[in-house]
Amino acid sequence: MRPLEPEAGERHQFGRLALDHALAYLAQIADAPSNRPADEVFARRLDPEFTETGRDIAATLDYIATCIDAPGFATTSPRFMGYIPGGGLFHSALADMLAAVSNKYAGFASASPGAVRIENLTVRWLAETIGYPEGAGGTLTSGGSVANLTAIVAARDALDGDGGGAVYLSRFAHHCIDKALHIAGRAGAPRRAIATDAHQCLSVPALAAALEADRAAGVRPWLVVASAGTVDTGAVDPLAEIAELCRQYGAWFHVDGAYGGLFALCDEGRAKVRGIDLADSVALDPHKTLFLPYGTGAALVRDGRHLAQAFGATADYIAPLGDFGVGPSPADMSIELTRHFRALRLWLPLQIAGVGAFRAAQSEKLALARYFHARLAQLDGFEVGAPPDLSVVAFRYRPHTGEVDAFNQRLLRHLIDEGRVLLSGTRIDGHQMLRCAILSFRTHIEHVDEVVEALKRAVDVLEGDGGAE
Repeated sequence: MRPLEPEAGERHQFGRLALDHALAYLAQIADAPSNRPADEVFARRLDPEFTETGRDIAATLDYIATCIDAPGFATTSPRFMGYIPGGGLFHSALADMLAAVSNKYAGFASASPGAVRIENLTVRWLAETIGYPEGAGGTLTSGGSVANLTAIVAARDALDGDGGGAVYLSRFAHHCIDKALHIAGRAGAPRRAIATDAHQCLSVPALAAALEADRAAGVRPWLVVASAGTVDTGAVDPLAEIAELCRQYGAWFHVDGAYGGLFALCDEGRAKVRGIDLADSVALDPHKTLFLPYGTGAALVRDGRHLAQAFGATADYIAPLGDFGVGPSPADMSIELTRHFRALRLWLPLQIAGVGAFRAAQSEKLALARYFHARLAQLDGFEVGAPPDLSVVAFRYRPHTGEVDAFNQRLLRHLIDEGRVLLSGTRIDGHQMLRCAILSFRTHIEHVDEVVEALKRAVDVLEGDGGAE
């Protein structure tokens, strides 16, 4: 058993080696590839994978660097603009270490009033950021999928306990909404696919028509799902207008703001997500728009009592020891009982860096997306739509000859294989598109310029090779 409890000298050694490993990783980010071959996973072998007596820590950290840190996507890279970057603040990594060492049970106020207070403080700060009033409630989750599920369960218990209520969403709703409806027992709910406008936003007239048709047919409107930043283009649905329709028809209004909701922190973003504060519930991902490590989501409900009613539970062995004035136990507001002390990874960087640093970084990302859009629009052959709502730009290249979709598939593959910059792809209205998602706190104008140059080089290579065939 002795290796399970390292002595003070060993702890210092392990700590120094682990910190050196982390600092070495951070030191190479600026120039390292954004993608490395997957087969580097097997560059070294551990035989056996798990030993009876353990391994040397230095050798083990070396294996991590070679076979775990290196291969695949480098989401920490300033040139990683595929999917929605996370970034991973160093302050948050330190917070995770501190949370793991103290191992505070953050689900139950009696067990750790300090941790629960921080959980509730950060939830309240997130609620204030999107404009929610006093009385709002929320919980930190592992990400947007669980946040959306949490909100949908609260909506089910509040307005659709017996089932039968209809669901309204556009074709650009994130696929985790389907999973959440299934888990919540509402996969068979009447579903209305609401048309979108030319900017890929949910159409308010189409939603109004669907709601009215259902009411006339005796079908009860239950849940309207809108997006504050869609996956494909970052489009923001007309939230204020949708909120008014939901009020008229008695439907629960949920906003999937996992990507874009927290842009409400900066002035430019707040204007883009106008009306998010009118939603009955909102899903957020601080591991996107606040640059935290993956595994940090949040579900917020305008009337916090709905969360407590949906998830509150107790047992004799965890009877509260008293009222400590720190707010509700997170376990009574969420699916989870045992949970990591997630709040520290948000609270610590807010304390050290200050809120203003986050606002400035968000404003920069929105400006960089407009800049990227403008640069591509000036280049022959590139097709871009309207200027971006947030920080995602969808585009494609129309080659001189050959099939457009096939060329853009090859263009994306070329960039990924080259490994310098990393974008992602999607299909919109049947067309193959590329996506540039600018959201890493490390991404600045020189990195966006590098993406543009990489696209120009790739186009020259592929058209020179007959890549449009």
